[in-house]
Amino acid sequence: MEPPRPNPPEVEAARLKIYFLPNLLTAANLFCGFVALTKIVSVDSLDIAAGNFVQIKEAIGYILLACIFDLFDGRVARMGGRESPFGREFDSLADLISFGVAPAFLVHRIVLREVFESTPELGWFIASIYLICGAFRLARFNCLAAISGSGGSKEFLGFPIPSAAGLVVSLTWLLMWFYDKGKDFAGTRWKWLLPALMLFLSWMMVSEVKYPTFKALDLRAKRTFTKTLVAILFIGLVVITQGKVLIFVLPVFFTGYLLYGFIRPRISRKMRAEIEEEDEEDGSSANA
Repeated sequence: MEPPRPNPPEVEAARLKIYFLPNLLTAANLFCGFVALTKIVSVDSLDIAAGNFVQIKEAIGYILLACIFDLFDGRVARMGGRESPFGREFDSLADLISFGVAPAFLVHRIVLREVFESTPELGWFIASIYLICGAFRLARFNCLAAISGSGGSKEFLGFPIPSAAGLVVSLTWLLMWFYDKGKDFAGTRWKWLLPALMLFLSWMMVSEVKYPTFKALDLRAKRTFTKTLVAILFIGLVVITQGKVLIFVLPVFFTGYLLYGFIRPRISRKMRAEIEEEDEEDGSSANA
């Protein structure tokens, strides 16, 4: 029997690089998405009819927590020079669950199921459109990153799926807050807001509208005195209100980011660089 041959240098170089901390954060993202799904699936229809949204709110919390983990995994990888093809693929798989499947199930469970009660197949179809477009968007991103040889682009091509999920769940959270205050939108036109939003976001994710990645915003980036003070005061406000201020801030934040993609080409390069906190001399980069 022949002894095993040593691997040639090109095979050694092609071995997978799996870095612990960035992939741990991605795994946490995936875990939050799975827990959110279990909360959504296990909620009782009678509880929803009675306005008991405890488990739904917990699911929303887990999806938003997944957004935080997704925000930091890539930054941690870049800070340590630990970006890898494995991390990019793993991140996309986690994103599809946390920001594709979970929000689609969420909106169907509490809105689409009721709006399209006479034709339930239409409700499932709308939810599936969101999921499929999200999967297409992630696949396109990975292909473009592989073609360019790097995932380091400063622009997203199409609305990012974590932001789409953040907008869907934060708006759902806001509508449930209004419901708790006695504002029942079941019999009004507001019940069509989320289905219409799901379809619009589906199109935006596979569109060619460009969005900044804000990769310049990392833990080592410098901030002006004013921006640092505003950030500290905002964190204090979140703590004082026990997170209730986020009910209003998050929908505004994600909607602002959505609209920014449309106004971005129409503002000056200097203003764009200031908003995105990037140096003007950096130049443009490949799309992602």
